[in-house]
Amino acid sequence: MTKVIEKKQMQDFLRMYANLAEKCFNTCCNDFTSKALSSKEETCIMNCTEKFIKHSERVGARFAEYNADAMNASQNQS
Repeated sequence: MTKVIEKKQMQDFLRMYANLAEKCFNTCCNDFTSKALSSKEETCIMNCTEKFIKHSERVGARFAEYNADAMNASQNQS
């Protein structure tokens, strides 16, 4: 069972990383005249990444709170 959970967690992480890369690339990278990122693109990507990670942390925290509340409610009903 642990292997299944670990595999699911890895799939979720890879999906999140792919979504992050795609979203930030599409939002920030629009000048393809150079293979290097411009300072504007680099700043945009750093901001995009930071916002995405903070959002994911906040959603995770809210989910944990909701889960704890649900468990407390079910224990109180027993």
